[in-house]
Amino acid sequence: MNSKKFKAIVLRTGGTNCDLETKIALEELGVKTEIVHMNRIDDKNLLDYHLIVFPGGFSYGDYVRAGAVWGKRVLTRLGGKLEQFISEERLVLGICNGFQVLVEAGVLPGDGINETPSVALANNSSARYECRWIWLRVENNQTPFTLTMKKGDILNIPIGHAEGRFLADENTLERLKNNSQIVFRYVLPNGEDANGIYPYNPNGSTYDIAGICNEKGNVMGMMPHPERAFFGWQLPEWNRAPLEKGDGRKIFESIIKYLEEKMS
Repeated sequence: MNSKKFKAIVLRTGGTNCDLETKIALEELGVKTEIVHMNRIDDKNLLDYHLIVFPGGFSYGDYVRAGAVWGKRVLTRLGGKLEQFISEERLVLGICNGFQVLVEAGVLPGDGINETPSVALANNSSARYECRWIWLRVENNQTPFTLTMKKGDILNIPIGHAEGRFLADENTLERLKNNSQIVFRYVLPNGEDANGIYPYNPNGSTYDIAGICNEKGNVMGMMPHPERAFFGWQLPEWNRAPLEKGDGRKIFESIIKYLEEKMS
């Protein structure tokens, strides 16, 4: 992959703790990647980049609500710039806390910025922090984040969150289904629907939703951590049946495939 021409910016703030792993994953595939603190974002021109990543962590300690404070900062500091970035079909990825931020900023599930979130990522049904490997099924393989996959493919990727229960009212859920905005769902190891069964659905998410995109498909948020399933040595079976790479790598490879096709 000739990805050296692509540039990514990984944003961080107080409490972010997955920025370095995300940078390493992108740079492993040749993407020039910068980690930039929100306090320094005014020094950067977002349109110099092809990808913005909001990584995982516990921004501002999640003291108000997971992702809420950072989400409001995104609204006030990046609102118009981020809307332009998205309208030009550049990519935005929110992972775990980053997904929460995109929801709180109203970036997902719509195509613009909205001060009033239309979905929520609430406390896990177990009322505790869940850290485990789960199985995902690809529901939409036509997004820039799933181009290297087939619909129905099963991915094994870890989660680590206390507030990942995706909630939406019936009308919003139907709209997500009809617009093919549901990208990943939690499933059983054999790929069958989890139907809310714990721990296969680790947080009680409505319709087993683990990741969604906007209507255009160029903004995606997901609770599982693909950067933690990138290298073979990160996988649970690394010392028994070592693999060359993990399933999370496919998401990053899909990003590069999209950029190569878009810029060709």
